[in-house]
Amino acid sequence: MSLIVERQTGGRFALGDAQGSLWNGSAFFGGAPGADAAVTPLLPGRFAWRISPLVLFGRVDAELSNRQALSQPMRITGSWSEWQLGPSAILLPAERLAALGAPLNTLQPSGRMTLSWQPLKIAREGRQVAMTGAMALQLDDIASRLSPVRPLGSYRLTMDWRGQAAPLTLTTLSGALELSGAGRIDRGRLQFSGRAAAAPGQEARLANLLNLLGQRRSEGGKEYISLEFK
Repeated sequence: MSLIVERQTGGRFALGDAQGSLWNGSAFFGGAPGADAAVTPLLPGRFAWRISPLVLFGRVDAELSNRQALSQPMRITGSWSEWQLGPSAILLPAERLAALGAPLNTLQPSGRMTLSWQPLKIAREGRQVAMTGAMALQLDDIASRLSPVRPLGSYRLTMDWRGQAAPLTLTTLSGALELSGAGRIDRGRLQFSGRAAAAPGQEARLANLLNLLGQRRSEGGKEYISLEFK
């Protein structure tokens, strides 16, 4: 199973301490093995899988569970080329946001992220993968090592997948740092236009952090920072 994961992800990810068999086993999910052949865990807990032997006849019927990372076991059904993922949610480390580059690599964010989805349909289109369904990324108690304000806030990013593209919307749920915007993911490319601003009464405490995010602009007497990803 570990070799399958490494092959399908181009060597970027692997399974560590795999136990059991292809049909019924468990392992932790991690990054590609380093020079010492060790796999570094990327997600909490161990993932356990159960795969029906019917896959040998082109029918997929599997279940993936992890009490520490998944809100509920995830059912996977379909064929070799099309699958349906049952609704679930997975806990993700907010520290991984830094891998998206500037300005997140400078901010070094921390907090809790939960990616949830309703039933998702996934299909292969050549070497690409197309999805149909709604997903939401909730970011709770997000903080930055560059700001004394902890937490900065909680946010929600929604995505509505249609093939290889999805419009997305970012909203603030609560907190001193207000973030908003909209954009699109299309064939792996992100386009986003948004704003960052201090909540009323938090301007002085967030001044240094906002200066790191970009240039200040003003509209209707309120200052904000323009966030652009293209």
